[in-house]
Amino acid sequence: MDSLFSEIGLMFINLIFGLYLLLILLRFLFQLVRADFYNPISQFILKATNPLLMPIRRVVPGIRSVDTSSLILALAVQMLGALLAILIAGDAIDPIKLVLWSVLLIANLILQIYFFSLIITVIVSWIAPQSQNPAIALIHQLLAPVTNPIRKMLPDMGGIDISPIFLFFAIMVLKKILLSFMAASYLPMTLAMFI
Repeated sequence: MDSLFSEIGLMFINLIFGLYLLLILLRFLFQLVRADFYNPISQFILKATNPLLMPIRRVVPGIRSVDTSSLILALAVQMLGALLAILIAGDAIDPIKLVLWSVLLIANLILQIYFFSLIITVIVSWIAPQSQNPAIALIHQLLAPVTNPIRKMLPDMGGIDISPIFLFFAIMVLKKILLSFMAASYLPMTLAMFI
């Protein structure tokens, strides 16, 4: 019975911390690529993350176009979620490894954001290529800085965009490297559900 409650607790932590971490990282990435600030989804993300982010922003300045306060908040949220998951599972806590695991899990989530953004754009390009949905507009703005350089290097394919294939490949390679780092750092199974 204890393991059932532990699993439910871990699922709850993963849900709450994972969703909030996703919002923080989307805010960071949208600011990095200078996505539409007035998009309704951008406004929702700003309002959801401002209460925890604004106090950090008063102390931690941004560096050029990088919102360092968002990264610090993301790291703090990931560390707190990982710490709670480890405590629920009853595993030993190593503070240095906790920081390392949190950084690796954040990098993994960023790769997943790009992976699923690519899948969404590929599907939308087949179903509704002229869609004006605010979410699709943000995804296109998020992907443009990484897909445009690939498109410029590729020869003209008669209107067919194969740049997502190369980006999928790059993401898979980075994910393999990241997973090998996670394995080398002995990421506990408790935190594997954050992957």
